[in-house]
Amino acid sequence: MAVKYQAPIVKKAFQILRLISDSEHGLRISELSRDLKISKSTVHGIVCALEELGAITRDSLTKRFSLGFTLFELGRSAYSKIDIKDVARPFMADLMERTQESVFLGVRNGEHVTVLDIVESMHDLKITSPIGSTIPLLAGATGKVFLASMEEKRALEIIKSRGLPEYTVHSITNPKLYLKEIRDVKEKGYATDNEEYISGVSAVAAPVNGKGLLMSAIWVVGFTASLDDNKMITLAEETKEAAQAISRSVEQQPAE
Repeated sequence: MAVKYQAPIVKKAFQILRLISDSEHGLRISELSRDLKISKSTVHGIVCALEELGAITRDSLTKRFSLGFTLFELGRSAYSKIDIKDVARPFMADLMERTQESVFLGVRNGEHVTVLDIVESMHDLKITSPIGSTIPLLAGATGKVFLASMEEKRALEIIKSRGLPEYTVHSITNPKLYLKEIRDVKEKGYATDNEEYISGVSAVAAPVNGKGLLMSAIWVVGFTASLDDNKMITLAEETKEAAQAISRSVEQQPAE
């Protein structure tokens, strides 16, 4: 019988790293202790070790901890083992063919979402954006997908700290209503945006996961005038299906 080794201190260290990662502006020892229900002395010992390793850094003025460059380098190395763009591209191309709308792939990058790839619609008039461009985390369907991946408490903290911008008259600026949208995303597996970020533009987004990759998402974007209720339902089903297919494909990639 295999013996399952327990390493409580390692688990606590990863809990701390995850909590810091989800924080927009970093966290103090007292906040980590409160949220994780771990004594301040234990948290202090762990964060000192993590800081010495370069896994986290501390702001000398605010005393808040943020992720350090060591984790960035490790994450970049792990992420490079599987090129999510290569895996996702065929599914994105198929999704574009089926929906006739532009399909984007992106990853959360702090307070923004960075576009990693795009398969443009074949229409002369279409939605597009340069690869590498960013959109605000709390903008449109993508933001709902990324916040839905967090614990609700953490999502609410981000909403309160950043505020909900009024990009258009359709933007959801009420935190309670936005949280309801996030709960719906958790249940349905996709998010919608009806002119909430850009007037005249609607979108559907779904999460992509697998093998510990940075949280990614794909989203389909089109002009609202050509996307009636039935078309939006179809987009939602197709986008969710494509995201799940990409996730399965990532999981099937051979380990290196």
